[in-house]
Amino acid sequence: MNTLRKALTAILLGAAAALTAPAQRIALLTDLHVTPGNPAEAALRTAVGEINSQPFDLVIVSGDLTNEGSDTELRNVKAILDSLTHPTAVIPGNHELNWSQSATKTFTDLWGNDRFAVEVDSLVVVGISCGPYMKMGDGHIKQEDLHWLAATLAERAADPGKRVLSICHYPLLPDDLDNYADYINTLAPYPVIAHLCGHYHSWRAYRAGDIEAAMVRALDMKADGHGYAIVDITPDWVHIYDKPLGQPARPRIALPAVTRHSPVSRPAAGAWTAPEGYTVERLWADSASVFTRVAFDPATVYFGNSLGQARAVDRATGRLRWTLETGAPLFGRPTVLGRDRIGLPTATGLEIVDARTGRRIKTLPSPQGPYVADGLLTPAGWVQGGYRRIELRRPTDGRPLWVYDSIFNYCQAAPAVDGRDLIFGAWDTNLRCIDLPTGRLRWAWNNGRSANMLGPGNVVPVIAGDRVYIVAPDRYMTAIDRATGSTLWRDNSHRYRESLGHSADRTRIYAKTMDGQLVAVDATSPTFRELWTVDMGLGYEHAPCIVAESGGTVYTGSRRGIVTAVDPATRQVLWSLPLGVSEVNGIDIDPATGDVFVSLIEGTIYRISKQPHS
Repeated sequence: MNTLRKALTAILLGAAAALTAPAQRIALLTDLHVTPGNPAEAALRTAVGEINSQPFDLVIVSGDLTNEGSDTELRNVKAILDSLTHPTAVIPGNHELNWSQSATKTFTDLWGNDRFAVEVDSLVVVGISCGPYMKMGDGHIKQEDLHWLAATLAERAADPGKRVLSICHYPLLPDDLDNYADYINTLAPYPVIAHLCGHYHSWRAYRAGDIEAAMVRALDMKADGHGYAIVDITPDWVHIYDKPLGQPARPRIALPAVTRHSPVSRPAAGAWTAPEGYTVERLWADSASVFTRVAFDPATVYFGNSLGQARAVDRATGRLRWTLETGAPLFGRPTVLGRDRIGLPTATGLEIVDARTGRRIKTLPSPQGPYVADGLLTPAGWVQGGYRRIELRRPTDGRPLWVYDSIFNYCQAAPAVDGRDLIFGAWDTNLRCIDLPTGRLRWAWNNGRSANMLGPGNVVPVIAGDRVYIVAPDRYMTAIDRATGSTLWRDNSHRYRESLGHSADRTRIYAKTMDGQLVAVDATSPTFRELWTVDMGLGYEHAPCIVAESGGTVYTGSRRGIVTAVDPATRQVLWSLPLGVSEVNGIDIDPATGDVFVSLIEGTIYRISKQPHS
């Protein structure tokens, strides 16, 4: 009876507080897309002036401040927003996180964080960053941000009379955020009156589970001109207005301020059993997100996370061996250098680390920008791509043997090496072949498109005989003459993107398409010749995860945590495992054992092993 009386008292106190709660007024800017000198820059300056002339409790900027996330663009927008006279809270969008010159570091350097919690009277406003981070992918809330959100709401929003407004760049919908259910279920126990976002440059009211939600206008709405949104919050309603620059505000969306919510069902990640003949083990579940592929030696698995922690996990037991703090998110796979050394690409340079203890052996500061590429140990030395450069270094101490710095953006994927040929792509539209011993350019190839993001910036090329094969966001597979860099053929009969691999004997090229198919192409034919296509049942697909073959089985990874095995002999799907809800970063196979290692962005590391026949 006392418990019931306490519950009724809490409800009545909350209702009374809501009836007397003051109204809050918020200016909401999103999808600015400002480049120095473009029309959006002038429009933002005008919007800031208008906002300063009106009474607002808070100004929120909810992502896509820039076009390519460059340091110049970010500093320019920061200077404009610094002239706001009202309290201001800012979070990044996909244009700051997917295409970032600094590997997302400059945003947090400028604004102090990529999330916020602000209280306006009884209203708790929480804003959170969501990817994709430094590669094509769905929106994703980092694991550490979900932990922060839960702790923040428990501390600030649990008292009667408090209400919550949630902000991020993406909608909380299944097709937009891979871990949308985790986000909604973190919010659900609290009195959340609405979730607001941008991203789609359009107006739309929807529901995130049973939480009222709305997408709002971009700074530039083309036919409707430039403007922003005004959000008026009363005890019963969230009123959202369209505010064109220089014109009166007009009502657009009204959301009832409902504060009681139910959780939603999480997609059936983990609802699987190991396929017959295989052992599937989760080696690690991190407290942060993981954006790197994994490296391994006979005893240990190595990777980096979104908190900037390089980790080493015991391959047999899954126990943590060591953690090394680097200070900023890690995106490049560590490289096993031999002699108990690991090469680690970071936002500020390279580290050579003792593989047994995690102790720094040598720090090699970056002269230009972050290292986000996957490195490679070759007979000539350690090859490591970086921002506007690729290098060959001595594995023992990192001393440069040569540096090629005529690149106009960053390298990302691992290069391909065969003999003297080092072949790699960069986000400057070009694929290059470099003489591995000397670092001299042999040829450069591009697809004729001027847009950086349509080039081969995040594909691991395949070298097969006298040809090089790539796929790219221009949706072509291309065969290139290895000696000259001339185009042999291009095929767009499927929607290719950045997912490529080859058979063990390199007679077949494998590509995963944007329609969830696995395509096999004859690498011995002088012209394009499709051998077969298998529908893997993935639907729309864009994860830039390599395709790999081991022991007569082809493995792929999806944008939503599904690892699929295909038998190339029978051209059948053997099995599909939903290991999680987020993107598979890579398929990495130990040639000595055939073990398949995969990492998922949500922070899990798995090993898949074939069981020996009895």
